[in-house]
Amino acid sequence: MVTYTVGQVAYLKIFFHAAKHPHLQVNGVLLGKKVSGTVEIVDAVPLLHHWTSLSPMMEIGLDLAGKHAESRELQLVGYYQACERLDDTALAPVGERVASKLKQDFADAVALVIDGEKIGSDNAALIPFMAQSTSSSWRPCTEAGSVTPFTPGSSFSLSSSDIPARAISLVCDQQLQRKFGDFDDHLEDVKIDWLRNSAAMPSELQR
Repeated sequence: MVTYTVGQVAYLKIFFHAAKHPHLQVNGVLLGKKVSGTVEIVDAVPLLHHWTSLSPMMEIGLDLAGKHAESRELQLVGYYQACERLDDTALAPVGERVASKLKQDFADAVALVIDGEKIGSDNAALIPFMAQSTSSSWRPCTEAGSVTPFTPGSSFSLSSSDIPARAISLVCDQQLQRKFGDFDDHLEDVKIDWLRNSAAMPSELQR
């Protein structure tokens, strides 16, 4: 059984992207690698908050994100998305298409959707979606014994349990999401380093 671990940098970037554009759909890709049966999601690259359809801008962003991952000896291991409404946790059709495209190169690709009702809590505000083996559709992950993802016994975990609380603190106390930029932002201001977003990371996580 494949397991998935979401690291601090990846979680913070997903969180910051959603926090910067709380009333818009945002999306991006997950960077990582598979080690001994575990997909380690170590980073995220934010793509869009304006043109979130499968547009030429999306295609260009995906290509650049893929090259960035290769330069770090990582792969594009998944897709993430936050919806416009807090109560909407569906993976958008464009998300299914992008995730399916990523799955062609990385068989264990996953899609993560922000859970708006948990985003202000100490719990992981992520809902994992997996591709169905009999179709091209993606569904929320269901695990044996009705285990909830990101709880004990789940195949999904955070690298540290205090990450959600820290993400909230960094947004509420330091407003780091204001320094965060995605590919849309970069198209408007080329000085924005959307691939790394070092300026938006806490000092010990900057690189």
